[in-house]
Amino acid sequence: MTIMNDETREFVAMHRNEDVRELALKAKRVEGLDLPLALDQIAGWQIARKKLPQWASCEGIVYPPHISMEQCSSQFTAQYKSEIAQTLLAPAATVRARVSDSGESDNQTTKSEPQLSDSAESVMQTAKSAFQLSDSPESDTLVAKRAMVDLTGGFGVDFSYLARGFSQATYVERQRHLCDLAEHNMAALGLDQARIVCGDGVEYLRQMGPVDFIYLDPARRDEHGSRTYAIEDCTPNVFELRDLLLAKSQYTLVKLSPMLDWRKVVADFDGTVREVHIVATGNECKELLLVLGQQVHEEPSAPRVFCVNDNQRIDYDSASYTQGLRIGGKPLPEAKNYLYEPNASIMKAGCFDLVEERFGVTQVGPSSHLFVSATPVADFPGRGFAIEAIGGMNKKDIKRLLNGTKQANIAVRNFPLTAPQLRKKLKLADGGPVYLFGTTMQGCDHVLLRTSKI
Repeated sequence: MTIMNDETREFVAMHRNEDVRELALKAKRVEGLDLPLALDQIAGWQIARKKLPQWASCEGIVYPPHISMEQCSSQFTAQYKSEIAQTLLAPAATVRARVSDSGESDNQTTKSEPQLSDSAESVMQTAKSAFQLSDSPESDTLVAKRAMVDLTGGFGVDFSYLARGFSQATYVERQRHLCDLAEHNMAALGLDQARIVCGDGVEYLRQMGPVDFIYLDPARRDEHGSRTYAIEDCTPNVFELRDLLLAKSQYTLVKLSPMLDWRKVVADFDGTVREVHIVATGNECKELLLVLGQQVHEEPSAPRVFCVNDNQRIDYDSASYTQGLRIGGKPLPEAKNYLYEPNASIMKAGCFDLVEERFGVTQVGPSSHLFVSATPVADFPGRGFAIEAIGGMNKKDIKRLLNGTKQANIAVRNFPLTAPQLRKKLKLADGGPVYLFGTTMQGCDHVLLRTSKI
């Protein structure tokens, strides 16, 4: 890693609020100034100011080139991962409560458990002994001495937040320049428990002793640099490492592409997924997180699913809500006064029957993924609208619905036209206070709903 000299550091401090492209063209070449490094630092800080405000407020952080900053986790998603780890590894009483709720038993071994080699089985037994917690005062000491490993360190944002909950935290990364960055930045952040290892994560996993928690963020690009999504096409292939991960950790958190079908992924992991976390921010799905843990049931248990969109959060037992939509299961209310659109994490989870049950709303129709109610619903995980009018696609209904409106925000769900096509047909400009939804209601009727945001 190139360390900034005084001239470069001073330049960054003076110009970090300015446009990087203009600086690149206009900055004077001063003796001792490393302009490319300075521009990287200014651009990195400007991204971090919004994406990683805690890092941006820390003096001494060194940022990587632009693409690494664009691809790294945000503060919100990194903090959420830390929250997952701390909840999983809660003190003994909480751990026993979670075990009791799920019906787990330490003494059960079943034919559903992964088949391990003799050496891996030995490590598994050692790990099980190491992870036992009791009511004794020593249990607090065990928690205080928790250890974690990040096998795919990268720029180290996720690691920096996960490490705060552990007395021993190991970062593993095979690229030397990233290791150098991590060593510098973890020290700047005051993470004295951080240990930086430059090496291959898979080899480190094979040789290390058991720890409480492992984190992996497999690289989602192939050897040609093209983006990939399938788990078996990522590096490392977590399917191939599954048994070893189960042997070496109490829990493993895996970050995957939000493009994946989470139900298929759970099935492919053959009963070892304990939790599924679908994480969105700004109503955009960012991450699919899986918690892997040792299988202790005779039959694989369905994982608990957590849907997160900023401060909107719900969780549920996926065994109870696997179909998503009960077609014709609940008739529409006579008074359709309010319309609700679930957030991105709910849409990804597909738990629409759960939303009906928990919030007292009704799906407008099969595959439409919109809900109506007669009365307003507090704390709905998504957007809410007051319905002003409902009509069909005939000229008379459209004229009544628009009532002279020249602009509207348009969205479609399960509708024969795309939003741009509908906008063109209705000759409406974008924006304004009117929200127009095109959808298909029960009975296969294509309708338009004129609404206002609440």
